[in-house]
Amino acid sequence: MSRPRIVVVGLGDTGVLTAIALRTHGDVVGITAKPEFVSGQELGLRLARPEAWTRDYRIAYSRFRGLDRVRIVHGSATALDTENRTVRVRLADGSAGDGSAGESSVVEEPYDVLVVATGVTNGFWRHPTLQDSRGVDADILLPHQRLAASRTVAIIGGGAAALSSAAQVAERWPAKTVDVYFPGDRALPHHHHHVWDRVRTRLESLGVGLHPGHRAELPAGNGDGGCASPDGLDDDDDHLTSATVSWTTGQAPTTADVVIWAIGRVTPNTSWLPPEMLDDRGFVRVEPTLRVSGHSNVFAVGDVAATDPLRTSARNRGHLLVARNIRAHLQGRPLRDGLIVFTPPGRGVRVPAPASDVVLQRLITHQVIYGGVRKRDRRARRTQ
Repeated sequence: MSRPRIVVVGLGDTGVLTAIALRTHGDVVGITAKPEFVSGQELGLRLARPEAWTRDYRIAYSRFRGLDRVRIVHGSATALDTENRTVRVRLADGSAGDGSAGESSVVEEPYDVLVVATGVTNGFWRHPTLQDSRGVDADILLPHQRLAASRTVAIIGGGAAALSSAAQVAERWPAKTVDVYFPGDRALPHHHHHVWDRVRTRLESLGVGLHPGHRAELPAGNGDGGCASPDGLDDDDDHLTSATVSWTTGQAPTTADVVIWAIGRVTPNTSWLPPEMLDDRGFVRVEPTLRVSGHSNVFAVGDVAATDPLRTSARNRGHLLVARNIRAHLQGRPLRDGLIVFTPPGRGVRVPAPASDVVLQRLITHQVIYGGVRKRDRRARRTQ
């Protein structure tokens, strides 16, 4: 009996883990718009210290031992045919000369089981653009260079990405004026208040200005049918703005050399999927088993899956649940509902940076979660 063919569309943070978990249970094919693994995590580190971020969050797929049995297709999914069980893919075999894909061919990838892990577009750091390595280089380096040249930085948003960016920028460039604006009485509204107390103390010690009660007027084109990019920002402005920020809450307008929009407004990368698979916001409708409603052999996991308001299958080991249920589906066994949502207790333990680097990144993330990551080829022309 031939091995089942499992296609995973999207090889970001969750997709890579899913492909690794399924590699011994079928012929796994991973479809990715990026030439290498480019994580959506740690925006602040990426902006302030791109070399350090690249070391742990930009990794050549060939370095993942767990992907040795996975065939990687560098391309962008453009359509799904559930009747014939095929995914149409535009391959990245051409270049427009600016790091984006140019003229390219289209292929059909057949599947027995499909996993949708295409994630979401969220600001300038997470987007589904089909790119080559030069495009990824530009995405990482241009925002950093612009921040480095600025004197004042305004960060709009009260979530983890906004606060991480504020802390990293203020620590990297102590002479800069860094301010964070958020709509509520406190930032991190979905976290325990002890978490916010700890983060606030850290930001204040770095000299970051905190401005509660500020709700920004969104840039033109953000969700109103305009022609701006999916994050509402000007693509010609290096993905960061310098325009004056107006407030719907009555405060005087704010100006800064650089404005970072980290407002948490996400757009699911699902334009290639049939509309009947999607909810009214464009996320994939899934059952508690992470199987797509109405499709026995299609699953979705990560930020693209409409599991709960916070889409926590991206953070609560959803890749293991979907892998387990795919194996059950292939073996004709009942699927299990095993998604668990955890609430932070609000207690924080500080881990020194050297210990965090060795234990978390080198041991737990690289060797345990990813199943082993090979060392970089130091002879390569460009650091991966």
